Amino acid sequence: MIYTAENELFTLGVKEMGAELTSFKSKKTGKEYIWYGDEKIWYGQAPVLFPVIGKVLEDKYRLDGVEYEMPKHGLARKRPFEFVSSKNGSLVFVQRENEDTLKKYPYKYELYITYTIDGSTLHVNHRVVNTNERTMYFSIGAHPGFNCEIGDTLEFDVAQTLRTERIDADSVIIDETFPLLDNEKSITVTEDIFKNDALILSGLKGSGISLVDKSGKAFVKFNYGDAPFLGIWAKPGAPYVCIEPWYGVNDSYDRKDDISQKRGINALPAGESFEFEWSAEICE
Repeated sequence: MIYTAENELFTLGVKEMGAELTSFKSKKTGKEYIWYGDEKIWYGQAPVLFPVIGKVLEDKYRLDGVEYEMPKHGLARKRPFEFVSSKNGSLVFVQRENEDTLKKYPYKYELYITYTIDGSTLHVNHRVVNTNERTMYFSIGAHPGFNCEIGDTLEFDVAQTLRTERIDADSVIIDETFPLLDNEKSITVTEDIFKNDALILSGLKGSGISLVDKSGKAFVKFNYGDAPFLGIWAKPGAPYVCIEPWYGVNDSYDRKDDISQKRGINALPAGESFEFEWSAEICE
């Protein structure tokens, strides 16, 4: 099922499965800004990543001496969310643990996703609530895909000096980084920029990156907030790009004895909550 909301400028669509964004469309131009999810290229559109980002080594991790299996990008994206409410251009969803998730991730949780249209800007808020009586370890991230063309650019709001990490064929981070920007702002979307999979960035300055067309006009202004990692990815040559704020990251081959030692992991005390938000302003 797809839930919808709108204001005077845009319509919004969100799937029940995974609370996944499926549409953000201009009423003025009829232009769709979210990737269509063509199964021949990439079936996804904007999955929510929880309680891991990417892959854990050999699809397994340990917690308190017990080994668990965990699929790539976690559990939330392949489960339906409960629709909570619709009001003033907002849609609210929640997902909780069940018997199956507890076998892979032995925590109770509430994961709220709230989509809000404010003028020409889409705000997406993620809130994790720890309903256990102990500290909960997790990662969470967003994976929205935006329609674009080869030759468009991604332009940071401020100049960056960055090296990118990469993953191998098993989606594990390799022990090598590669130069990307040297006091520069722009990354051009080329046919082969993602031939070695995602760009995985950390140590970012500022909080914004824009999709800019070949004429030099920004058409999506994306705010990733304080996310410690930013993934940028698409299938090579495909007409979209994913801009992915992450609170967590793929495993490397440096095996950890416990998920609490995992790089980028978040520790949430009992009864507390964690929030992050990304936004996308459409420029027409």
